[in-house]
Amino acid sequence: MAAAQPPAVAITLVDAQSRAEQASHRLAEARAREVAAIAAADVRAAADRPLVSASAGYTRTNHVTAFVVPGPDGRPQVLYPDVPDNYRTRLDLQWPIYNGGRTDALERAARAEASASAADVAAARADLRLEVARAFWSLVTARATERVLEQGVTRAQANVRDVRERFGVGLIPPNEVASAEAQESRQRMLLIEARNQRDLSSSELARLVGLDVLGPALDPAADLESPAGAAAPDTRTLVTQARAARPERLALDRRVAATEEQFAAARAGGLPTVAIVSGFDYARPNPRIFPRADRWDDSWDAGVNVAWNLWDGGRTRAEVAQAGSMVTAARQRLQEFDSVVALEVRQRQLEIDSGRAAIAAAGDAVRAASEARRVVAERYQAGVATQTEVLDADVALLQAELDRTRAQAGVRLAEARLARALGQ
Repeated sequence: MAAAQPPAVAITLVDAQSRAEQASHRLAEARAREVAAIAAADVRAAADRPLVSASAGYTRTNHVTAFVVPGPDGRPQVLYPDVPDNYRTRLDLQWPIYNGGRTDALERAARAEASASAADVAAARADLRLEVARAFWSLVTARATERVLEQGVTRAQANVRDVRERFGVGLIPPNEVASAEAQESRQRMLLIEARNQRDLSSSELARLVGLDVLGPALDPAADLESPAGAAAPDTRTLVTQARAARPERLALDRRVAATEEQFAAARAGGLPTVAIVSGFDYARPNPRIFPRADRWDDSWDAGVNVAWNLWDGGRTRAEVAQAGSMVTAARQRLQEFDSVVALEVRQRQLEIDSGRAAIAAAGDAVRAASEARRVVAERYQAGVATQTEVLDADVALLQAELDRTRAQAGVRLAEARLARALGQ
């Protein structure tokens, strides 16, 4: 006995999108990149702070002849003893206090890149929501198509029974029975394909929301009928809204700022740098203590270092040129995005408008095909219409119903795409 199929899991579009955000590996990757960008900005910020380090070491040297001179009291005084064991410890401080603004510019560039990475996460989330919506409405469409084809199969089977009865009493030739059976077989084949598409769409949606692909089927809690809403704003208003809300544009804008800061950092490469250096030594023997003695002594030092690259073979000039080109490229990409957004919003609006018109036309076609099917069936029962006319009417009704389903699905998908284009 075949195992009973587990009940389908009901799911709404909002629930599916929420589950997908928690289960998405791509979204998790984008969040990890955001954390890495924030850490990189912290690294840039730390470069402007004091650096304190501690070091220790031991050196073994060869024996040497001690250097001895007569002391003031006539006794010998060792100026350079034989000390083969040398120990040293040092606490060192380095603090860059001026580098022409290079460090600050690099930090601002890193902060801008971190902000762009956060916008990338929002863009990845929006892409994921659109992908889930596409899979969700694909499942809804497959289920609607399956219902349409089930009705078509039911009509075809009823027609086959009627034709066989008529053939049994000698009212029609055998070829009309074969035609009816062929039509019924074709519609059963289409129904099998629709069920396969339904299962595939359910598995795809299950993968996106983090459920077992081989688990229970999903039952979308929605239909293809679009709710009647208020009139959409004009295209210019939507384009302005999209440019303000799209996370991709924010990411591009922040990367323009980052390249501008990198350009400033490259220009600062030709300026001098100033740093405070200091240290504390505790060594045995301490080379700064004279005369040298085999004991632990401490010493310290403090100073200011100034460095200025007077000639670097054109490296700074090349870095400035490279950074300037990156600024231009980033600005051009942002302008290109603005033009594409306007086209995308307009395209989605036209898809919705044409789709709604197609739904109205398809609804009229379904009503006309239903009435034609009814009239042909009555005429066939009265013996004034042929079986071929009945089959043609069945095909026309089935095609009209499928066309309406596809038009409804197209509008739903266009609405999801428009929402994505608006940054929602």
